[in-house]
Amino acid sequence: MAQNKNALIRYKTIDKCLQNHYRTWTLDELIDAVSDALYEYEGKENPVSKRTIQLDIQLMRSEKLGYNAPIVVYDKKYYKYEDEEFTITDIPLTETDINVLTETVSMLKQFKDFSLFSDVSDILQRLEDKIYAEKSHTQPVIHLDKNENLKGLHFLDALYQAIIKKVVLKITYKSFTSRDENTFLFHAFILKEFNNRWFLVGKKRKQAPISNLALDRIIAIDYDFRTPYIDEEFDAEKFYKNVVGVTVNTGLQPRKIELWIDAINAPYVVTKPLHNSQRLIKTNDNGSIIIHLFLVENYELERLLLGFGSGLRVLHPETLSKRIFLILDTALKNYSE
Repeated sequence: MAQNKNALIRYKTIDKCLQNHYRTWTLDELIDAVSDALYEYEGKENPVSKRTIQLDIQLMRSEKLGYNAPIVVYDKKYYKYEDEEFTITDIPLTETDINVLTETVSMLKQFKDFSLFSDVSDILQRLEDKIYAEKSHTQPVIHLDKNENLKGLHFLDALYQAIIKKVVLKITYKSFTSRDENTFLFHAFILKEFNNRWFLVGKKRKQAPISNLALDRIIAIDYDFRTPYIDEEFDAEKFYKNVVGVTVNTGLQPRKIELWIDAINAPYVVTKPLHNSQRLIKTNDNGSIIIHLFLVENYELERLLLGFGSGLRVLHPETLSKRIFLILDTALKNYSE
């Protein structure tokens, strides 16, 4: 791990500890918390010295990092924030920061006609929003869903580096259906985000099918430099073309799925298609519509359809229609017991 990232984890851990006002924090307890955080990230013991934490606290108090953290010692042994609302994750931008960001956004927007801009336009929009909020001292006008408590996100950078450097991973994993942890080698091809969760996509071995691992179920990661990496071309766009979500049942072929959508949900579905294969087949006099999708059925598709409740009916295929009926019928019985 790069030293600057190592230090950032220490700062964030100390910050998280001092935000917890329901317990006291001695220097030794902060050392233990930081050591645990580094172990969780790296998957190996990384003891932290008392001198390192003392320097971290000194730096956090100073202007050098821009934190100016109000860390005080009371009873000659316990550390806390004098301002209980303080956190280093909510430091306002300085005027210099705002000027630099404004210039950077202006420069990047000059490339709006390039295809690259489509990948970074949402980032630029968030930067502009942040700059506006800092300048006007108002709340941001863009609010994005996020789940900061989701486990496994600290693995993202290490997994990303393993993919681009084509290194075989040794992963300790515990699925939702397993009681025990399993450790296995994994050849990672891409990282995929869906529904505010991250997944690692790849193979356990050359002849195995493509599989995905939820990052929040990964216990630890390590590297196997002796095993040759499966260096095969993986086209994510093609692989996920005919599915909703991340589950690809490779033994199945995509087929036409016909859906009836009621008048209330019809405008939503027309303006925000359920999938890029969606086609409008008919608009009824009462405002309801019939659409076609061309998909491989999977768990995520079922969850999507069920989310419409009484506003949607599966017309075809019959097997999917019956399955949705059975799920809804079971749900109804749960409320009638």
